[in-house]
Amino acid sequence: MKKFAIISVSEKEGIPFLAENLIAQNYQILATGNTAKLLRDNNIECIDVSEYTGFPEIFSGRVKTLHPKILGGILKRRNNSNDIEDAKKNNIYPIDIVCVNLYPFAEIIKTDADEQIKLENIDIGGPSLIRAAAKNYKFVSVLTKPEQYNDFISKLKKSEIDLETRKELAAEAFAHTAHYDKLISDYFEKDLLKKNKTLRIDLPLLKELRYGENPHQKAYLYGDFFDYYKVIHGKELSYNNIIDMEAAVETVNELNGNSCVIVKHTNPCGAATATNIFDAYTNALSCDPVSAFGGIVAFNKIINKETAEKLNEIFTEVICAPDFDEDALVILRKKKNRRLVKILKKHNGNQQIKSVTGGIISQTKDYSNFPENNFKVVTKKKLNEEELKNLKFAWKICKHTKSNAIVFVKDMQTIGVGAGQMSRVDSARIAVQKAEQHNHNLEGAVAASDAFFPFADGVQKIAKSGITAIVQPGGSIRDKEVIEAADKLNIAMIFTGIRNFKH
Repeated sequence: MKKFAIISVSEKEGIPFLAENLIAQNYQILATGNTAKLLRDNNIECIDVSEYTGFPEIFSGRVKTLHPKILGGILKRRNNSNDIEDAKKNNIYPIDIVCVNLYPFAEIIKTDADEQIKLENIDIGGPSLIRAAAKNYKFVSVLTKPEQYNDFISKLKKSEIDLETRKELAAEAFAHTAHYDKLISDYFEKDLLKKNKTLRIDLPLLKELRYGENPHQKAYLYGDFFDYYKVIHGKELSYNNIIDMEAAVETVNELNGNSCVIVKHTNPCGAATATNIFDAYTNALSCDPVSAFGGIVAFNKIINKETAEKLNEIFTEVICAPDFDEDALVILRKKKNRRLVKILKKHNGNQQIKSVTGGIISQTKDYSNFPENNFKVVTKKKLNEEELKNLKFAWKICKHTKSNAIVFVKDMQTIGVGAGQMSRVDSARIAVQKAEQHNHNLEGAVAASDAFFPFADGVQKIAKSGITAIVQPGGSIRDKEVIEAADKLNIAMIFTGIRNFKH
């Protein structure tokens, strides 16, 4: 009995190899247009689908595989007497192997091609063939990507294409068409209808992580994470490593010059900008060296030998940077388990997603910038240039610190951080304690608050430490009382009008 395989692909990598091996296993190849041309150019025999069906390709190739002899050959149940009789009456032969991948819609929509070209790259016949084959996986094998060809041919030669193999291929096939439909639906809603009616999440599994936040929890990583980060040394990244690393990199990306941020449990426990990367790290570390132990360190510049030697003085889980000098790598690789991660590029995504009971909650990312020309000095005491520079730095770090957040800064480095407290006064108290614990003099420092002060007591607590200026959003019904307290204590205060809660 004749054995047929159909090949109709946009991505033609590996097709000559696949076809030659199928022919060697006594399959006849059905092919469409450019796929048939490719096979013939490689001296591989094939039958044009239009020749096989007796019906020409029409509408400039829009209709070529949607024919009962093709779909019937795929969907025929080999163990169903009615299907067998129908096939015999209509001269339909079974098609046991379907190799199809789809028009490059994902690539086309990223270009400035006009709408009609984009619409023409929406595949119709391809998804129908794939879904038909996947539905009938008990009898039909479906291939949708070049990475499958080698393993499939190897198993075919050994007669190992069993039910389980075909079911696995079917699962991949349905995932393939589901992702394709997602791209099309998103395009119509966002680009054509200008609406976002549905949030569709369709991300490939990158890997199962060792465990989640705790050893008894499972964890998985999805998406294109490794397009942005490359682990060049050390153990696998853990769930907690990834969460903390993201916090560190997002924070350091806000800073200019030579900057370093050290994060522990998603909060910055040290940050600094200096004339060189060594001083940036040293200054950041001095803020809270106790908390920095076992933390995540992120840089916005290449790490050199001198900085690497300093980094090796304490234990850190992960070190991230745009790159590492060769001498630095030699030194840092001495710590076998510590991860070294190269930051490949910045992520400009605008959506944050968290799971909630029965669904998810989403928001745009906080890309707010310090309002250079729109902040307001609300106190009698005005700012000098150095205070303003440090306030801007403090504002950026505070933005990435969990609420309620109070951050003290002096000479472009954090010297006290209070994070995640239920009371802003408690955050201020902790920030003062941290500074004193590590021998930082708060005289002449500045402070940032991620939200307004609901009462004057928070400002009073901060002012007693010796700071000279505060940046906060403003907007409390007691702003007048807070400003009066600042005036009595002879400190400057500015309102930004921007709140930066981080939960």
